[in-house]
Amino acid sequence: MLKSPFFLLSLAGLWTFVQAEVTVYGQQGISMPSVSGSTATAAATPTSDTSWISSLAAYNNVSLTPPALPDPMPATTFGITVLNNAQNVNGLSVPQRGNFMGFSIEMSVVQQVIGKNSSFIQVPFLNLLATIADRAGSVLVRVGGNTQETATLVDSLPNNTMIAKDKENASNPTDTPILDFTAEMLYLMANVSSLVNAKWYLGIPFNDTSNLRLQIAEAAETILGDNVVAFQVGNEPDLYADHQHRPAGYNQTDYFNEFGIIVQAIQNDPKITSRGNLVAPSLQGTWTLDSVFDTGFLTTYGDTLSIVAVEHYPDNNCAAAFPNAGFGDPKNPQDVFGNYLTHASGQNLVNPYLSSIPTAQAASKEFMMFETNTASCGGFPGISDSFGSALWGVDYGLQMAYSNFTGALLHVGGQDVSYNPFTPPPTNLSSINQWTVGPIFYSSVVIAEALGKSNTSRVLDLFANSANAYTPAYAIYENDAIARLVLINFMSEQNGQGAYTATISVGGGETGEANGTPAQVKVKYLAAPSVGEKNNITWANQTFGGRFAADGRLSGTEVIQTITCDTNANTCQIPVPAPGIALVYLSNDAQSSVDPTASATFATTAVTKTANTVSIDPSVLATSNGQSGANRSLSSTSKGSNAAGRTAGVAPGLTLLAMVLAGVSVVAAAARR
Repeated sequence: MLKSPFFLLSLAGLWTFVQAEVTVYGQQGISMPSVSGSTATAAATPTSDTSWISSLAAYNNVSLTPPALPDPMPATTFGITVLNNAQNVNGLSVPQRGNFMGFSIEMSVVQQVIGKNSSFIQVPFLNLLATIADRAGSVLVRVGGNTQETATLVDSLPNNTMIAKDKENASNPTDTPILDFTAEMLYLMANVSSLVNAKWYLGIPFNDTSNLRLQIAEAAETILGDNVVAFQVGNEPDLYADHQHRPAGYNQTDYFNEFGIIVQAIQNDPKITSRGNLVAPSLQGTWTLDSVFDTGFLTTYGDTLSIVAVEHYPDNNCAAAFPNAGFGDPKNPQDVFGNYLTHASGQNLVNPYLSSIPTAQAASKEFMMFETNTASCGGFPGISDSFGSALWGVDYGLQMAYSNFTGALLHVGGQDVSYNPFTPPPTNLSSINQWTVGPIFYSSVVIAEALGKSNTSRVLDLFANSANAYTPAYAIYENDAIARLVLINFMSEQNGQGAYTATISVGGGETGEANGTPAQVKVKYLAAPSVGEKNNITWANQTFGGRFAADGRLSGTEVIQTITCDTNANTCQIPVPAPGIALVYLSNDAQSSVDPTASATFATTAVTKTANTVSIDPSVLATSNGQSGANRSLSSTSKGSNAAGRTAGVAPGLTLLAMVLAGVSVVAAAARR
């Protein structure tokens, strides 16, 4: 039901007393040099010559040709039989949460992606998180990556800056900057969580265990409270020696010993009260998990861990991203495109971990892919930002879920990468352009709807069509009954070939169960003209829009296909386009339980730069843990002001009112369907 503006205003009717400035300006993006070479600022105006845009990997114009159809072709009509009762099914995954696929945001780009400070949150980012949370119940976001390792929490920075980068002293092959940041970043994250059910992972710096910096954990517990899920200790330690973060020969035993130093320090820190919420070892793959477990890691530190984590990408584009850095010759994206368009990709990615997952389960630990995407070092232009990446992401995500991973995080970088699920515009275009939603973001949406909000969904790889690599399929069991199917087609139509029809049967025949195929099913399609498509992508006929066209909300009329089944024959024929994905709901409840109808989204415009100031009572702008923001030295989006109050922990209605008064309206998702 769409709430009236007066209802939204009434949510904040209790605060009309003392005044402090909080200003919301037009949408901001990442500062980029203008074509003249001068440095752009937050107030930069658009340049007339935008030819430089395509030189940024996030907006590259590389368009790849879909691979030829496989030879021999797979069958394009085949049957799939599933059992109705989960108790009769072997090989089901552990119960999975709908928020299985979240996001990993590089710490250095927080100001561009999440917000400039606690008073300025990027509205498209809120909408994108709300899109997932509405379908999954919540959304998981990690703030970290390589830059977390050298990050230091400081009391303040010049000009009330939230994050400061030092690239001159970066010493590793990938030019990772050294960061200083203030507690403002944590207040920003808390304010996001007051608007959207977002939960966070953070990283404790691990670059120097002789000079520990636990302040991020101390402050996060106070500011974020229960909204911080866990703290990562060590990001890809098996690459430390290669990246010059440790001496040559640094090994698993060295990591074991250094991890113990952090554990002991946390136990001795009275400001860190939560225990058993660490994430490790977060290996990239140079070491095996078993080699770390062999040090006694799990038995020694088991009580301190909540998540056993790994980080892995199927390929890398480092040679192109960092020439002359020892990565060899660059790879041609066209040559490796086909590697992503097969079920074997996801299977090969999880295979190295299949022997370690039971060990983690036996120790009662979650097992997560803590950072992943199409290719490290920014992805491949033409692959990472194509519809093919969306197909790959769904298959890879569900393959991880089937293999008993308990979550995965898609990495988000800056303008110099092509794999971003979402990217804000460069600052000197932000007054006229909106965000760009990458095709792989659709993967998170599809997986959220496939798994739903019940947290009981169990996944089964059906090895459909005689286990053909181009036509994989999954069954989703919810509350111990078959609920949904996901049918994937990696092929692009050529000369009228490529699409297929799967004939579904529930129970019946020799299964030992009665016929269970419903009279009709509902189907949502993820579709695009080809696997190389970058912009014309739809989910149930809705789209986030193409380049510079997204405000974070799906637009267009949602179309859910209804397919009549033959209950006498116990069959239901589901067509799957080439390329595309069909999410099949086998009951009305299976569809309505994930139907996004209730959450608020946040509307904004990218064309207004005038200052719209709203005055807010500083006694209300307090954290959820009772700390007032009135007497702090704060950042501000007000011109010439540094007195903006933080809004962490404020009831969502209060911040929503600030957005309404500043020209940002609130609408219900139901009105956008």
